[in-house]
Formats: sequence, structure tokens, C-alpha cells
Amino acid sequence: MGRLSKRQDEMHGFIADSVNRKGYPPTHEEIRQGLKMSTKSLVNHHLKALESKGVIEREPDTPRGIKLLDGLRSFKVPLLGQIAASAEPISFSDDDHEEIELTPDIVQKQDGLYALRVKGDSMIDALINDGDIVVMRHQAVAEVGEMVAVRLKDRDETTLKRFYPQGKRVCLQPANPKVEPIFVHPANVEIQGKVMAVIRQVA
Repeated sequence: MGRLSKRQDEMHGFIADSVNRKGYPPTHEEIRQGLKMSTKSLVNHHLKALESKGVIEREPDTPRGIKLLDGLRSFKVPLLGQIAASAEPISFSDDDHEEIELTPDIVQKQDGLYALRVKGDSMIDALINDGDIVVMRHQAVAEVGEMVAVRLKDRDETTLKRFYPQGKRVCLQPANPKVEPIFVHPANVEIQGKVMAVIRQVA
């Protein structure tokens, strides 16, 4: 596989992200709009380059006829320990330098990615089970309802929950009807990252 140019890498990431989120590849027009390219012929030029480098296959005369090949360029992110998806949060350490290998069909390569192993079952309705690995992106803010790693400052413990600010308090909502939400003061909350992907462990 040949080395990809910056534009080709962006296009490959865009295609992989569409497949990961929607379950199918984008059309030429969706690529053109998404990457703000001037013409579909320019899109086709870069798709031909990706095909020649063994990154994709294309089916002619098919609007979504782009197939990502198995030989995706992998990259590694640090596995920083475990995070609680349980009734009570637990501490996690970032002293562990173990790494996991990812490909762009799981999550697009970007700055600030890291991984945590899930402990507990409070997020099972979000299809996150005990032992799964969540790929996170470092960020200090979150939108309403996003699934985030939240550090509770007073206990120096971190939990995986959905984030719902409610005025003078924050609701950290599990995805399991058997688990109670956690209510805390906003000053006690430190968002450490947003869930970007889940790697399920098969027994």
C-alpha cells in the first residue's frame, strides 16, 4: 500500500467514519460536500488514488459503491486503565502504558485518543458491557446527553455516564434501569473525555 497524501487520508477517514456511524459508505456528492471539494471529478481523482494504493475497492455505476479493504492503516492509542460503569465510580490510573491497536473503520485517527476498559454494567442499554473497551477523546466540555468520562473531584474517582446539566446540579445518567443516576454539584465535575467508539469483548 502506497503512502497516502493528506487529502487522501482525509477522504479515507471520511469514508470510514460514514461506514462506522451509518453502516454504509458516502456518495461522491456527500464526500464533495463533507470535505468541501470543488467538483466531483476531483473526488473521483482521489478515489482512484485510494483504489490504486489498495485502500478501497469501487463498484462502477453504484452511488455508494466504495468498499474499505482489510488492509487499513492501523494506529495505536494508550490503554489508561479501567473506568467504572457501575453504581459507584472507581478510580482509574493513567500510569499503565499498555496500548491497543485501532483502524479507521473503528474510529478516525485524531489527536487526544485514549482507551479505557469498562468495569460494571450501568451502561448495558448503551451496548457497553463489563470488560468492553471504550475509545475516548480528551475534551473538557460535553454536550447534553453525550457519554463521557467524568471525574468526581471530591472522591478523585471517575465514572462513565451520560451528561445532563440541570442548573445547580449535574445528572450523570446510567443506561441501566436498575442503576440510580448520580447527582453532583457542577463544581465537583471534571469531564475527561467523550466516548468515540466501543470495542466489544466476545467471550
